[in-house]
Amino acid sequence: MSTDGIPSFSLVTGEQVQQALYGREPEIGELVEAVYRLHGAGDSVNPPSYFLKFPDRPSSRIIALPASLGGPLRVDGLKWVSSFPENIRSGLPRASAVLILNDPDTGYPFACLESSIISATRTASSAALAAGKLSAGRVRPVRVGFVGTGLIARYIHTHLTATGWEFEETGVHDLSAESAAGFRGYLERSGAAGKAVVHDTAESLIRSSDLVVFATVAGKPHVHDPSWFGHHPLVLHVSLRDLDPEILLASANFVDDVEHCLKAETSPHLAEQLTGSRDFIDGTLDDVLTGRVTVPTDRTVVFSPFGLGVLDLAVGRFVHDELTRRGELHVVDGFFNELRRYG
Repeated sequence: MSTDGIPSFSLVTGEQVQQALYGREPEIGELVEAVYRLHGAGDSVNPPSYFLKFPDRPSSRIIALPASLGGPLRVDGLKWVSSFPENIRSGLPRASAVLILNDPDTGYPFACLESSIISATRTASSAALAAGKLSAGRVRPVRVGFVGTGLIARYIHTHLTATGWEFEETGVHDLSAESAAGFRGYLERSGAAGKAVVHDTAESLIRSSDLVVFATVAGKPHVHDPSWFGHHPLVLHVSLRDLDPEILLASANFVDDVEHCLKAETSPHLAEQLTGSRDFIDGTLDDVLTGRVTVPTDRTVVFSPFGLGVLDLAVGRFVHDELTRRGELHVVDGFFNELRRYG
């Protein structure tokens, strides 16, 4: 943003982001729903993400998510997010990110925010929103199971419980016994209601859960048997590449954005390649929000969100505005130097 016509630039730390978002889960949920509605109405620009990959580090990547959001939150920007799964071995989180916000009137960037927390927040809020909207008309899930127990799983659980979900049982499964134990410890410290159960297999967890959350780093499907879903749970397929296409073809499928989700070898993309059609997609979350599509109650329902850059912009703008309101924004004096066209 600018003061007296002179562009300013601010740096926002992860600590500031966390403080600005703490305890605001219901508010962020309303914001995320508003953004989905804006996006569904065409009041956004959300180009395809760009993947920077490395021949010598095939499991790692850095992704650029450019976007522009209209409406009352009008802002442009870019999220630059890395995914380095090998970090987990040294105890570091897999993902790190920054978010750049641009003034839509001048194009000048006005803030750089640490964005791993923003990214996790918008992902978790989107998942919690989808869980609520997609379970309407069904028996509300009381047994939740998490396949993958990293930071994203923790944030999703936090957003679920902060927006009114209560579970009699929380199942946990991870290829790392240490990670599973760590997540169970988080559940106990958080005071979550119900019992926490660590499952040795994904099959055991899925069969015993009404709501299944996939939050892994899987690069290709590792769950292949549709019979595991015979009890028709609601599935939040957040990590996108866990499910065999045959499971999707036996389910009702909802995404955040069709064009975005059916690419980059996601499970829905593989299902499209297998069938040569997109007919297995029942609709978007916005279709559900606006009532254009009714969610079936007699089938497994799978939500596969690719993750929209406009969500990052909205949450980032929320953080920026909250810090401005508190008088806690760190402005970098003199960041822009050449501000006279002719010197």
